[in-house]
Amino acid sequence: MQADEQVEEAVVESAPGPTSTPGSRIEDAVASVISGKAEEIRTVLTVLLAEGHVLLEDVPGVGKTQLARAFAAAVGGTVRRIQCTPDLLPSDITGMSVLDQGTGELRFQPGPVFANIVIADEINRASPKTQAALLECMAEGQVTVDGVTHRLPTPFLVVATQNPIDMEGTYALPEAQRDRFMVRLEVGYPDEAAELAMVQARETAQPLDAVRPVTTLDEFRADIAAAHAVRAHELVERYAVRLARATREHADVRLGASPRATLQLVRAAKARAHLLGRDWLSPDDVKALAAHVLPHHLVLHDPHARHEDARAVVAQALAGTVAPVMR
Repeated sequence: MQADEQVEEAVVESAPGPTSTPGSRIEDAVASVISGKAEEIRTVLTVLLAEGHVLLEDVPGVGKTQLARAFAAAVGGTVRRIQCTPDLLPSDITGMSVLDQGTGELRFQPGPVFANIVIADEINRASPKTQAALLECMAEGQVTVDGVTHRLPTPFLVVATQNPIDMEGTYALPEAQRDRFMVRLEVGYPDEAAELAMVQARETAQPLDAVRPVTTLDEFRADIAAAHAVRAHELVERYAVRLARATREHADVRLGASPRATLQLVRAAKARAHLLGRDWLSPDDVKALAAHVLPHHLVLHDPHARHEDARAVVAQALAGTVAPVMR
C-alpha cells in the first residue's frame, strides 16, 4: 500500500478554548449588518486572523463593501476604499513624495493603502500596472516609494471586489496577482428571511452606523499571534501538501496550487482552529478551508473554464487524499 493511501494517526493534546474571544464578538457585530451570511463572515474573519487577503467576486449590491466596512468598525481599525478605474495610478494607491513648501524637502504622503482594511472596488477595472502596485503591499506588508520603505499598519487586509458579469473594459487579474489572495469568496444573495430582515432594519436606520468596536487593535493583534501559534502536527501539514500536489497532477490542470497556496491553506486552517477554541490543528480545519483557498490558484487547460470547474478539481483532490486520524 502506498504511503499516501495509508491512514495515519497522531495523538494531540487539546486545551479548552475561551468562551468569549475577540473573534466571536467580531462575528456577532458583523452579523448585525450582514444577515444570513454566517459562513462568509467566519471565512473573512479567518483570513483576517491569518493575515491574508480576500477576493470577493460577485454581482453588485450583495453587500461586499458593507462586509468589509463592518469588519473595520468591529475591530476598531481604519478602513479606506479605492474605486478602481482605468486611469487610476499606482501612486494613487501607495502614496507619493511631495515637496514641503516650508522646509523645501520631499515628504512622503501616504496613500489609501495605509489602513487596516483596504477595499479595492472593481479591482479588475484598474490597469495591470496599478494592480501590480498592490503586490508588494499584499505580499510584504510594506510600500517602497523613492527607495524608502514604509511599513503598513497591522492588522492589514485587502478586500478586493470584482463583478464577474460586466467584464467590458476590464483587465483580468494575472495568476501572480490572484496568487496573493488567500481566499476567493462569493457573498451570494441572501435568503428570503434575511433579505426581509435587511429591508425592515434599514427603513429608518443604517445598521453599520450602530457597529462599535468590540475589541482593541492590540487585543486583536494578540489574537492573530495566537492563531499563528496553533500547533500543527507534521501529519496534518503533510496532508495539506498532498492536497496541493494532487491538484498539480490532475489531468485538467495546467498549473496547480502553488507552494504559496499550500502555506496559505495551513495558515487559514490554523486561524479556523483558533476560532474554534483549539490550540492544535485538525485535518478537518484543512478540509474546511481547501474549497475556499485552493480553487482560484489553479489554471486549467480549458481557457473557458469557470471557477466551479476549479472547485470540482479541489473536491476530487479532497476525495482522493486520505486524511490522517487525530485522536
